[in-house]
Amino acid sequence: MADRRQVLRAGVVTAGALGIPAIIGSPADATRARRRRPLVIGHRGASGYRPEHTLAAYELAVRMGADFIEPDLVSTKDGVLVARHENEISATTDVASRPEFARLRRTKVIDGTTVTGWFTEDFTLAQLKTLRAVERLPAARQHNTLYNGLFEVPTFQEVLDLRARLSRELRREIGVYPETKHPTYFRSIGLALEPPLVRTLRRNNLDRRTAPVFVQSFEATNLRDLRDRFGLRTPLVFLTAASGGPFGDPRPYADYLSPAGLRELARFVDGIGPEKNQVIPRNADGTLASPSGLVDAAHAVGLTVHPYTFRAENQFLPEEYRTGDDPAGYGRAFDEHIAFLRTGIDGLFTDQPDIGVLARDLLGR
Repeated sequence: MADRRQVLRAGVVTAGALGIPAIIGSPADATRARRRRPLVIGHRGASGYRPEHTLAAYELAVRMGADFIEPDLVSTKDGVLVARHENEISATTDVASRPEFARLRRTKVIDGTTVTGWFTEDFTLAQLKTLRAVERLPAARQHNTLYNGLFEVPTFQEVLDLRARLSRELRREIGVYPETKHPTYFRSIGLALEPPLVRTLRRNNLDRRTAPVFVQSFEATNLRDLRDRFGLRTPLVFLTAASGGPFGDPRPYADYLSPAGLRELARFVDGIGPEKNQVIPRNADGTLASPSGLVDAAHAVGLTVHPYTFRAENQFLPEEYRTGDDPAGYGRAFDEHIAFLRTGIDGLFTDQPDIGVLARDLLGR
C-alpha cells in the first residue's frame, strides 16, 4: 500500500502541473478565499485512519484541518443518541465476542430490509459503553484494525463536548454535521430521534441559523418535521442516492433532483448531499464522465451542494485514478478531489480530511 505521505506529495506535483497556485497572494485574496472556500467534512471523523464514529476519529479529523465532523445518530434503549453508522453494531463493535450480550442478538426489518445482529435500541447506554469500537472495513483498512478495542461508542453530547474543546484549543470554530439514521424506523418503535436531537442542540446553544451545524437526512419527511413541527433553525441538508428513494416515500431521489424537485426542496432545506456520482457520473469503463450540471441547478435555487464520499483507496476511486493492482492501496485521490472541487461544490465528505484540505488549499478556493 502506498504511504499516505507519498500520495500527498504526488498531489502537490499534480497540482503544480495543472497550474494551480500553491499559495494565495494578498491578504484580501486570502479573506475572499476563506469566505468562499468549500467545506472539508470529516466523514464519520477521519475514518480512513481510525475506526469510524469514535472520538479519536473525530479529533484526528479536526487536527487534520476538517471544518466539520459528521456523527451518524441512532438511539439506545433509554433514548440517548449515540454515534454509529447503523443501529446494527456487529460490524462496528466487539459485541459479537461478548457472551453476556448473546441473548440480545435479534432479526429485525429495518427500512424494509431484514437484518440480523445486535441493535443499539436493545442496549441501555450503560451496556453500550462496555463495548469497544472496531474497524468496519478491515479488508480495505487493515491498518485501522490496530485500534480495535481501544475506543468507546460516543454519545452525541460527547461529540459536541469534543467540538467545543477543540474549537477553544485551536481557536477556530469546528462544525458538527449530524445525520439522523433510520428516523422512520426509530419513530415506529417509540424512540423518535427528533426530540433528543433538538433538545441536545438547544442545550448546547446550537439551534441557530448561524450555528456551525448542518442536520442531514435521507428522508425528506424527517427534515420537514424538524423544521415545521420541532422548529429547528439550523441549516438542513437532504441526502440523496444515485438510485432508489427515501424509505416510505413513493418519490425517487431523481425526482427530488429535477428542476421542480430542487425548487421544492429549497422551501424547507438549505442544501443537498448527493452521492458523488450524481455530480460527476462514471462512464461504462469506470472513468469519470462530464459533470451532470447538478451543482449549477442546485445553486440556481439557492441550495448548497456537499457530495459524499471521497476515499483514497483504489477500490473507491474512478478507474483512471487507480494505482497498482491492490484494491486497498492508495490511488490518486488528490486528483479526484480536484476534479470535483472544480465543479463548484460547496464542500465534500471525505474519509481522509488531510487530502481534502490540501486539495482545497492548492486550488486557492
